[in-house]
Amino acid sequence: MSYLSTLGGERFRFGSLARLLAAASPERSGDRLAGLAAASAQERVAARWALAEVPLATFLTEPVIPYETDDVTRLILDTHDADAFAPVAGMTVGELREWLLAADGPALAALAPGLTPEMAAAVSKLMSNADLVAVARKVRVVTAFRSTIGLPGRLATRLQPNHPTDDPAGVAAALLDGLLLGSGDAVIGINPATDSPKAVRGLLELVDGVIGRCSIPTQSSVLCHISMSVQLMSQGAPVDLVFQSIAGTQAANASFGVTLGLLDEAYEAARALGRGTVGDNVMYFETGQGSALSADAHHGVDQQTVEARAYAVARRYRPLLVNTVVGFIGPEYLYDGRQILRAALEDHFCGKILGLPMGLDICYTNHADADDDDVATMLTMLAVAGASFVICTPGGDDIMLNYQSASYHDALYLREVLGLRPAPEFEAWLESVGLLDERGAIKDVSGAHPLTAIGRELAA
Repeated sequence: MSYLSTLGGERFRFGSLARLLAAASPERSGDRLAGLAAASAQERVAARWALAEVPLATFLTEPVIPYETDDVTRLILDTHDADAFAPVAGMTVGELREWLLAADGPALAALAPGLTPEMAAAVSKLMSNADLVAVARKVRVVTAFRSTIGLPGRLATRLQPNHPTDDPAGVAAALLDGLLLGSGDAVIGINPATDSPKAVRGLLELVDGVIGRCSIPTQSSVLCHISMSVQLMSQGAPVDLVFQSIAGTQAANASFGVTLGLLDEAYEAARALGRGTVGDNVMYFETGQGSALSADAHHGVDQQTVEARAYAVARRYRPLLVNTVVGFIGPEYLYDGRQILRAALEDHFCGKILGLPMGLDICYTNHADADDDDVATMLTMLAVAGASFVICTPGGDDIMLNYQSASYHDALYLREVLGLRPAPEFEAWLESVGLLDERGAIKDVSGAHPLTAIGRELAA
């Protein structure tokens, strides 16, 4: 099926829905690299005019990747909720934009099972940055394990104490630093430097020991491959959240060594452990625009639409956390701070209206055209948009992954200027151990707090 549009006396033809979506996308280097971007700004505007007139029902009959060859497409279409879709079933993409801007939070939550990722991606391409913020902030997706994430007026953080050699003393020092600055209520999550089961188990036991000894209402995750998590769970390792990077096509997931069947197995194994205290959301997923392109597994679909398709995989497993690592892959996919910001707002918006607890690693690689001011801008806009959590690293510099991100202090800035608070269970713990002042702000305790003694003991 072709899509036509006339603009300024010039007629534009888009040979498929996938081609139309790609041409309507805001400029980004990954789509340019893949040969999918609009040839000009005029063609991009023409594509958006045409996209606005596409009936939403078209996305149910014209999949951008064939049903017969892709299990993510089958998942999307086989689990589509026609009843939830009914309020917007007769609308076009442009009409859906107007509906989303006018709808309230409960209506948006009820619609989520009726939207496909491609519908979410399509409408996002017609929206300004302000539109993406305005709609996303109305959606609240609440999940829980040992802490409750996503409540109104709250902003959680992932404490990320990575170390380039998985040195326990280095991890313990970064962990202590984060706890003393009120970070870690979403998860204490470590990217292991090696794929050694022994090293991963050692990190799991280290963090589990701190959580247990200090009675911290949070959860841990060591971000190893999901197959290793399954193995370690069978051996009695203290696995809280099962982590996996996922993508929006079967082929891209295969490049990660992942199938839906393996995800099913890990999900059931983690739930069977029953380690949560206030909830049973046991999965933690990370995604990022460009992953399918980097694996040559995008099937001619633009990177933002493929990214949204990954959210269909995520919502199958009711995750505690979904994190888009927006600037991590590099400038080949998102060239500069402007493109990274747009991608962050799109990902957060699409995830939220599809019913996911979205957070972000607001980051950039050192060869991207971005800087710390871009991080501050993104942090502020995403916190206003209602992000469930952000990732924080010591000093905003991950010394293992070698990229720039937000810091523990950045989360304190967001909480102060926007009046946001940690997860309620974690906030109560901070108060109980004397880390909050009378205003509810983090105290400067220097080296006098009892947690520092535990940190020194772990380091030794």
